[in-house]
Amino acid sequence: MKARIQARTSDDVMPEARNRLLASRLLTPSEAIDRRRVTVNLAESPLAWLVRRDMVSRAQFEAGERLRHDFMLAGQAPRITMRWDPAPVSRSGPGGMDPTTAQISARQRFDAAVTAAGPGLADVLWRVICLGDGLETAERALGWPSRAGKLVLKLALDRLVTHYGIR
Repeated sequence: MKARIQARTSDDVMPEARNRLLASRLLTPSEAIDRRRVTVNLAESPLAWLVRRDMVSRAQFEAGERLRHDFMLAGQAPRITMRWDPAPVSRSGPGGMDPTTAQISARQRFDAAVTAAGPGLADVLWRVICLGDGLETAERALGWPSRAGKLVLKLALDRLVTHYGIR
């Protein structure tokens, strides 16, 4: 399928959709004359997309969100510009930790979770959950056959559920 995306800002959409980045995508099947226009949320994470369609369980979603939260809190997301924020002040943050201590703790939790997932499964967790790549993109990047990503992601999420003790 060929797809053309025309993005529009959240100001152009209905009030209940203000926290979304909606785009209108024109889907044109390669052989058919019939064209369909669909609206997609470009800000939606691949894991949220999967849980909304019952392809992963709520426990798997919660485990993935915990991993993503620690990834972001640890400041491991790639930066594309120079960091201009001031050096952390020694104020106590939530839980009595200063920002640096919270970042170090998040990094330790993230490393422990990735280690619990195992070396073969950590790659798909990092790509899909942390970086927000779609399953198809992750499969191509990892050199996997198509449709293998969902199965491997579910196995990795099951390991995270066990690691976090989620029921």
